Amino acid sequence: MSKSFSIQFFEVKDLDEVVHINWTSLPENYDNSFFLSLFSHYPRTFLVAKEGGRVIGYITGRVETGFSELKRFSLNRKGHIVSVAVLPEHRKKGVASGLLAKALEGFKEYNVSECFLEVRESNKAAINLYKKFGFSVTRHIRGYYRDGETAYVMSKPMVE
Repeated sequence: MSKSFSIQFFEVKDLDEVVHINWTSLPENYDNSFFLSLFSHYPRTFLVAKEGGRVIGYITGRVETGFSELKRFSLNRKGHIVSVAVLPEHRKKGVASGLLAKALEGFKEYNVSECFLEVRESNKAAINLYKKFGFSVTRHIRGYYRDGETAYVMSKPMVE
């Protein structure tokens, strides 16, 4: 199967399509100002997948300073993958993998020592994808999502 999409850095002109994908693909929704804030602070980790000039998926993240998910009592710069979404008709084509790989490269430019994300415990496809990239479950947050579902916090070291 040949790759029919490209991964590019987000541009402001992509905002409406990103917000549309977020609102139609995920129960956790963000407004324009949230996305623009992430873009203005962390542009290397805000990426879009495009096919035929249309945005079909996105990933965005930020850098935080806080206690390590991997080393007890250690304060670190951590990459936080905030949101990943792909239009349903474009799933299982490697879009999320492509976005994640490129975002992890971007996080390296921000000199983070680890990356983490939250994922619904029921989202087996996403959990399996993150495991392929070296993430492991480091803790659970009960009731994290609005509907009461538990989140897995998944983390990976960024130092090789």
